[in-house]
Amino acid sequence: MSAVEDLDRHFRETVAALRSSDEAIQLPAGGLDTRTAMDVFDAQLESRHTDFAARWMQQQGRGYYTIGSSGHEGNAALALALRPTDPALLHYRSGAFYCARARQAGGVDAVRDMLLGVAAGADEPIAGGRHKVYGRHELAVIPQTSTIASHLPRAVGVAWSIARAKRLGTECAWPGDAVVCCSFGDASVNHSTAAGAINSACHAAYQGLPMPILFVCEDNGLGISVPTPHDWVRQAYSNRPSLTYFAADGCDPRAAFNTAYEAVTHVRKNRQPAFLHLSMVRFLGHAGSDAEAAYRMPSEVAADLERDPLLATARLLTTAGVLTRQQVLDRYDEVGGQVLAVAKEALESEPLTTATQIAAPIAPRRPELVAAEARRTGEPPTAPVGEPVTVAQAITHTLADLLGSHPEMVVFGEDVGRKGGVYGVTRGLQRRFGTARVFDTLLDEQAILGLALGAGLSGLLPVPEIQYLAYLHNAEDQLRGEAATLQFFSRGQYRNPLVVRIAGYGYQRGFGGHFHNDNAVGALRDIPGLVVASPSRPDDAAAMLRTCVAAGKVDGTVSAFLEPIALYHTRDLHAEGDNAWLTAYPPSAEHVPIGRARTYGTGTDLTLVTFGNGLPISLRAARRLEQQGIASRVVDLRWLAPLPVDDLLREARATGRVLVVDETRRTGGVSEGVITALIDAGFSGAVRRVASVDSFVPLGKAAELVLVSEADVEGAAGELL
Repeated sequence: MSAVEDLDRHFRETVAALRSSDEAIQLPAGGLDTRTAMDVFDAQLESRHTDFAARWMQQQGRGYYTIGSSGHEGNAALALALRPTDPALLHYRSGAFYCARARQAGGVDAVRDMLLGVAAGADEPIAGGRHKVYGRHELAVIPQTSTIASHLPRAVGVAWSIARAKRLGTECAWPGDAVVCCSFGDASVNHSTAAGAINSACHAAYQGLPMPILFVCEDNGLGISVPTPHDWVRQAYSNRPSLTYFAADGCDPRAAFNTAYEAVTHVRKNRQPAFLHLSMVRFLGHAGSDAEAAYRMPSEVAADLERDPLLATARLLTTAGVLTRQQVLDRYDEVGGQVLAVAKEALESEPLTTATQIAAPIAPRRPELVAAEARRTGEPPTAPVGEPVTVAQAITHTLADLLGSHPEMVVFGEDVGRKGGVYGVTRGLQRRFGTARVFDTLLDEQAILGLALGAGLSGLLPVPEIQYLAYLHNAEDQLRGEAATLQFFSRGQYRNPLVVRIAGYGYQRGFGGHFHNDNAVGALRDIPGLVVASPSRPDDAAAMLRTCVAAGKVDGTVSAFLEPIALYHTRDLHAEGDNAWLTAYPPSAEHVPIGRARTYGTGTDLTLVTFGNGLPISLRAARRLEQQGIASRVVDLRWLAPLPVDDLLREARATGRVLVVDETRRTGGVSEGVITALIDAGFSGAVRRVASVDSFVPLGKAAELVLVSEADVEGAAGELL
């Protein structure tokens, strides 16, 4: 007998054997009343039969997702304790929650939504067949990936944004008294992302900042096949500062609803975080391919069957005289038939048919609208147009201009507030715009990016700073798995515009080593839809930052803005005191379109293609090559994703010889993408590259042994010619 058949049989036999009580219990008007109990039961039935239908669809060859919610149907009570306008970021066993919320809001066929997701149907209303997720804009359910706990930092950011948007007087996506619901499994609480997110919520609340979030741990005692130690979750989270702990049997509808309602009321009233620990069971294994017999004793499975939440709700309704045993079974069969009919329709749904169709929501680009937004200014610029500035000064002035133009914009990160950043780039901004808009965070990059994701989702315009590129790597899944996927999994209905400023690259002197001279950008260039900006000159830094912020506001674009530390305060290019690296601060209307390069010189012998610190290196090398009779031109890519392929190809064909000067590593570096783009476009000229060694950057002068040098460029140019 299959697991589905066994679970179905057990429910039927147990309901049929229920003994009627001589005295019916009364469901009170407060708490879980009769109507709410029936809503819980109907949502549970829909979810259970949807799990059954998903297994049946898989047998028919059109079911691609079998992680079910059976045993977790107690979360229907949680949904009904909330309001349908409370944003929900849900665990992947939240079928009953989704069904209950659809009942609350009305007008949504939850079963159809879920089964179209199982079938990867293009008409599925949130992800459009790209993945099976729980999400609906009308239900304030934000789609999440299956990455363990990765949604918790974002959820904290959403909770933080509700009060912050009100404080700034800007529009928020959620009601002012909303509670953010964030659910996850017991195995997830051990993930560093969960630990960091919950800590950041407690850290904010400890300081008196509003943090209306309800963390919900649905504890079934298993992480796929690995048992969670008995009582671990309670011991770990019941005594945390500024985190109120609630616990209930999630299989008992009255206990689940009443405790969830108490927890929600506490968060809504006090605007402080709470942890709701619901004890659950899990049926049908982790997913369709999971054989529980390999790691669970029959007695354990039998004990869980006795805690079936559907049975608990059926017992409650029969004991209360709301339904008879036969009415329970009739309702069970009626819902099962309805769900099966929807499943048969889902089998006939149209799938996605083209790569263009699939990728369409990832990175919408409307350059004309972005250009118009970039030119829009508020108060006068903070620096006189035309004043010579360094890269750092250009960024500082631009941030000030943008903060003046966009009241919803916030700048934050480690040390960016009172100190003004390690390199002084945000100096003076907090004093001018206040602590509500420019502020310091705790030292946790996952928390910083999660705050940004939640803020962008809620209506703010976040510009967070990651202090060093090397510090990004322990948090980059917040960009890959969360930021970049949101529009993909919601067909653009949800988005998280943000510009992540990242200080990076090599060539620092006096303060270096791998963690402060990091030249690894491969992980960023691999993220679909992510814009990677890499300015080198002060005027480009200003204009490109305006573009990134405008693209975030117009198209929901997620940008990584890589700032070369070694060029922050550089003034000279060829000789000491020449001030040739300073540029005039550009007019506020000036911006650089995404994916457009910049060319220096018109030489016809050689094209040097570079970016970042490679630009001054290449410009100096080009001058020396000119003294040898070699006329070259230097192309600054400026954008590492998307690469400026049209400009690149044009400048390559102008000389027929290309030397790529790449300060990132030879393996996985930018030059690999540049050369591939040339070959893909049919470039038939000569191509060579110089790149940094496949090594971490050491401390002191030894760094010069692994980073690209001007001598490397001149030598390679000579060989190429």
